[in-house]
Amino acid sequence: MTELKKQLKQLIIDTLDLEDISAEDIDSAEPLFVDGLGLDSIDALELGLALQKRYGIKLEADSEETRRHFASIDALAELVANHAASV
Repeated sequence: MTELKKQLKQLIIDTLDLEDISAEDIDSAEPLFVDGLGLDSIDALELGLALQKRYGIKLEADSEETRRHFASIDALAELVANHAASV
């Protein structure tokens, strides 16, 4: 597991107070919403704010692009890595 993916998993756990889950329990390719981790739209807002605070990433709430980025840990890691490379 890459360090960035580990950081993102821990960010999700800490931001959403997921006490029963460890970073190792989250599959990087697994969906974050509905199936998989089972997050909802409120979780998405909180996670979006956490990403903005930590990485300076701003996302449009209702865009298709944001949905793609929030699909999995793999997709989020790609977003953060691309953002860091462009800054």
